[in-house]
Amino acid sequence: MIRTKFVAALAVTALGVGAASAADLAPYGYTKAPALPYAVYNWAGFYVGGHIGGSWTNQNWTNTANTTAFGDLAPGQGFRQRGAGVFGGGQIGYNWQASNYVFGLEGTISGMDNHGTVPNTVFGARDDVFSWRTNWMATVTGRAGVAMNNNLFYAKGGYAGVSNHMAVSDGVPPVVGSGSDTQWHNGWTVGAGWEYGITQNWIVGLEYDYATFGTKSYQLAGTAPGSYSFDTRPRDIQSVVARVSYKFNGPLVAGY
Repeated sequence: MIRTKFVAALAVTALGVGAASAADLAPYGYTKAPALPYAVYNWAGFYVGGHIGGSWTNQNWTNTANTTAFGDLAPGQGFRQRGAGVFGGGQIGYNWQASNYVFGLEGTISGMDNHGTVPNTVFGARDDVFSWRTNWMATVTGRAGVAMNNNLFYAKGGYAGVSNHMAVSDGVPPVVGSGSDTQWHNGWTVGAGWEYGITQNWIVGLEYDYATFGTKSYQLAGTAPGSYSFDTRPRDIQSVVARVSYKFNGPLVAGY
């Protein structure tokens, strides 16, 4: 009987001690697992590539002096015409990236086939036939955009220059003649585009650009005595192109 009471008392004591110890324990806290890194597209680095598409030129020219025997336009008279053609070339540039903002510098050179012909038929079917062509264009621009991982939406702007050619031919007797001139026009350009990183090195995209240029004086008298001068201007050139570029040094960047 005494032994039974002793065992019972010992059990009650053990339960009391266990309960007190449990009360002293802090509640179990849940520890959140650390976030795993994921791959972020890196737009920074040097790149080269090419572009191709279409463009159109608005060209106008106005006579400023005519002392030739074959020329038929008088000062103040002139024409305006629009021509379109294939547009393509290459680009080279460098991007810097800060968070999801991308800044860059880019240079392009592009050939084009925008041209036209305007006959002045006042004195005959082949009287003062004007022809013109915008040959090639170069740009140096800054770019700024927002990256959404593999997608980059950007705007650009800066310098543009274009090589422009103009000629005239008068084949109506008794006085015939011809002449031509080529000038470089300085101007500016703005544009916008979208690029997509297929891999860390290969990038494709689409871009629209608008460029406008200053006026130059053209002398179209050729070998004929006198002056047949025109104020000529490729008033604007617009282009839409598809682009592909290869970007160097393109490691993955870890995001969380």
